[in-house]
Amino acid sequence: MSELTKNVKPLDDFNWDEFENGTPAGVSKEELDKAYDETLNKVADHQVVEGKVISVDKKEVVVNIGYKSDGIIPASEFRYNPDLKIGDLVEVYVESAEDKKGQLILSHKKARMSKSWDKVNEALESDAIIQGFIKCRTKGGMIVDVFGIEAFLPGSQIDVHPIRDYDQFVGKTMEFKVVKINQEFRNVVVSHKALIEQELEAQKKEIIGKLEKGQILEGTVKNITSYGVFVDLGGVDGLIHITDLSWGRVDDPHKVVELDQKINVVILDFDDEKRRIALGLKQLTPHPWDALDADLKVGDHVKGKVVVIADYGAFVEIQPGVEGLIHVSEMSWSQHLRSAQEFLKVGDEVEAVILTLDRDERKMSLGIKQLREDPWENIEAKYPVGSKHNAKVRNFTNFGVFVELEEGVDGLIHISDLSWTKKVKHPSEFTQVGAQIDVIVLDIDKENRRLSLGHKQLEENPWDVFEAKYTVGSDQRDAREGRRCISRGER
Repeated sequence: MSELTKNVKPLDDFNWDEFENGTPAGVSKEELDKAYDETLNKVADHQVVEGKVISVDKKEVVVNIGYKSDGIIPASEFRYNPDLKIGDLVEVYVESAEDKKGQLILSHKKARMSKSWDKVNEALESDAIIQGFIKCRTKGGMIVDVFGIEAFLPGSQIDVHPIRDYDQFVGKTMEFKVVKINQEFRNVVVSHKALIEQELEAQKKEIIGKLEKGQILEGTVKNITSYGVFVDLGGVDGLIHITDLSWGRVDDPHKVVELDQKINVVILDFDDEKRRIALGLKQLTPHPWDALDADLKVGDHVKGKVVVIADYGAFVEIQPGVEGLIHVSEMSWSQHLRSAQEFLKVGDEVEAVILTLDRDERKMSLGIKQLREDPWENIEAKYPVGSKHNAKVRNFTNFGVFVELEEGVDGLIHISDLSWTKKVKHPSEFTQVGAQIDVIVLDIDKENRRLSLGHKQLEENPWDVFEAKYTVGSDQRDAREGRRCISRGER
């Protein structure tokens, strides 16, 4: 006996039958299989169960559901959840407890789909925050995987700020709120903007609660419109109206600020209830009127550029932020009612005379007709009674024709002074607007700036000719006088 075996004692109690058959003595293999099966979960095909992730890689996720084999699920079904890790509990759909190879076949996607509509409806009712994976871009927005359902994310619901590049969101997992469900067509609409607005609302209340008129804050230009600029004050937006961007006229806010530019603004006003904040930019600089030449006075000549035209006049900027109004009545000595557009246009460089100047009210009125001599100052010398001239027909009335001899000098030809021989019922029968007509000055009313003119007086009175031709016999003279009275309307 070798040293190795001499000290080994026989195992009298060793059960060779159990060792050879793999079963305890007195217990059948079927009984052992049954006992083992009872330790496993009962799994039926086409049901949803919960399992634990035991392995994760780029291609596959292995899930244990307490069955005799584990299920392998493509990693693409968990793409919406990039934070998936070993130990996480997930729901899976049992497609087959055993396929031909005895393999457990599971699907996470189908499990999500089977309960997705319940979850989506519950999320809408409870206003819950859910996660979704942005799959791709589509017309008007994005397609988002939510619980395995393809939901629509409108472009306007991605962020509170305008989105310039939609592609930057593709492939991202984000939080959303369900905002609309069409049960008939199984359509779901989600919003990420709603979450941001919820956070901003709380921030707004806090920020607005600390605001004071006149307070100066730094902000970022968020949006530029035709009527003003929206500025982000760190969670709450304010508006700089176009009139508060600069002391001068601004026709395009883009010429003053740029998107994403950091600027200082002053709080002009705010509304707690409507969450509106009025901001100012020009108020951070001195008012241009304060820098206006102290020696400037009424009667002085100034130069400037026409910045606004209206029917009643033109605004002229003589220096940035300082404007004067030239009323249409101060553009010409003419008494005719005309519009400012007939004399000036935006962009014109003009010289004008200061007519009024109010530094307290910051108002100035200007005139350009004063640069020329008033034609009525020497009216008697230029248009003496009896002098002949050519005039332009301006308009008619029932009683006569208004004509213009030169700018600022108008006159009236009474209907009775148009013709010796033609009976004129209305001036339009005799001439037309815009036509030239010869006139003679009959009378001057300098105080009221009126000229009485005649046209027929330029021709010889036919009755004077008649008188010179027929001088014999009282009967003839009586007939002549009678006819002259009739002509003059003295009947």
